[in-house]
Amino acid sequence: MEAPELTVLAVGATGSIGRYVVDEALRQGHKVLALVRNPRKLRLPPEVAVVGGDLTRPDSLLPAVDGVDAIVFTHGSYGSKSAAEQVDYGGVRNVLAALGNRCAHIALMTAIGVTDRKGAHDWKRRAERLVRASGLPYTIVRPGWFDYNEPDQLQLVLLQGDKRQSGTPRDGVVSRRQIAEVLVRSLTSKAAQRKTFELVAETGPETADFERLFASADADIDGALDGVHDTANMRLDREPHGVVAAIKEEQAVRLTALGLEAAGRAGA
Repeated sequence: MEAPELTVLAVGATGSIGRYVVDEALRQGHKVLALVRNPRKLRLPPEVAVVGGDLTRPDSLLPAVDGVDAIVFTHGSYGSKSAAEQVDYGGVRNVLAALGNRCAHIALMTAIGVTDRKGAHDWKRRAERLVRASGLPYTIVRPGWFDYNEPDQLQLVLLQGDKRQSGTPRDGVVSRRQIAEVLVRSLTSKAAQRKTFELVAETGPETADFERLFASADADIDGALDGVHDTANMRLDREPHGVVAAIKEEQAVRLTALGLEAAGRAGA
């Protein structure tokens, strides 16, 4: 059975993973929109529709999310906690706010070791929590170290619980190309829905059966803010006020959407 054609918004389309996401989505037959700050400086395949928008300006994102079926987040910041707050977390918050009560499948890339409570990782984890709170269909992928894999390390493995936290390639390695393929394939897989996992590659042949791969992971608990096997080391009552407010807002938006959907079914 062929996967349905989707309109996919690539957030971070010009990044080292995002470019692979664009190519993979096109290869799988999807229509691709690339979100960029300055469309005039961008070179992408001619089939890609380029839409301007700034992740730090919510109002600029409304045209980008109009009519999309799925959103793949591979954006990221480098350096300070403030940049992580504004981009890694703020970008997800602002795109979800622009999406409102419309439905789209979310594929969010964060990082292995995201629950270690060190450095700027907390903001990536808060972005994960927003996605879960939204009630949207989602897959959260925490890849190992990009392209540190050997040529024969192509067999993908899903881990859960975020137990590898050395901060070195010993935690796991995986190619950028395979990260992108997992992200895009998750958009049309029921077995990937509501799942959070670390993605690494081990010695072996390249993975071909993605349904089997996704089925090997446990789904997140419905209504929970963290991944199913994550350590509970980020208490919500100790989180910044704005973060808590954003979570509650996402939950309220989704409840409204469910109410509208139920009303529509009743009136049909």
